[in-house]
Amino acid sequence: LSLDQSVSHYVPELRGSSFDHVSVLNVGTHTSGLQLFMPEDIKNTTQLMAYLKAWKPADAAGTHRVYSNIGTGLLGMIAAKSLGVSYEDAIEKTLLPQLGMHHSYLKVPADQMENYAWGYNKKDEPVHVNMEILGNEAYGIKTTSSDLLRYVQANMGQLKLDANAKMQQALTATHTGYFKSGEITQDLMWEQLPYPVSLPNLLTGNDM
Repeated sequence: LSLDQSVSHYVPELRGSSFDHVSVLNVGTHTSGLQLFMPEDIKNTTQLMAYLKAWKPADAAGTHRVYSNIGTGLLGMIAAKSLGVSYEDAIEKTLLPQLGMHHSYLKVPADQMENYAWGYNKKDEPVHVNMEILGNEAYGIKTTSSDLLRYVQANMGQLKLDANAKMQQALTATHTGYFKSGEITQDLMWEQLPYPVSLPNLLTGNDM
């Protein structure tokens, strides 16, 4: 997987579109120009590809930071394609086991449903997360506090990953800063703020 390659290099359906000029790094650093949310009328892969092929950025890729679930989802799709497996297999058969995250899932198993937390919609009705197209890739992992802590420790170099040096190198590489937007330095999905950070800057950094 090359971060400098175009998105359309890995997603042939998008060749000849604006994604010839959007790199994998752009979607991984929220500098592609893609919007935050998927349009509600996009329900399947065919519609997704048609939408993306017709999409035109307001600004050149790499010039502005706009947080995008669509870009995050594309990065997940491309990463799986580069491995020659489905995204689900990449996560559930490679990433989570190698990180020792044994209570994290894309699809919560039946025997764990009683532990699956609920959110609430605008009508104050209990709901689980809405899994739209690219939902798994963008925000699909459900985890526990202990697994999440393990993930943080692995990223901070406080956890030995069973002699898996390549995984540790890969995690560390995601902390490289690529784009500056105000006080935020945008890494590969991670964001940096200078420490100590003031409350206004912290709130601005969390304002997407």
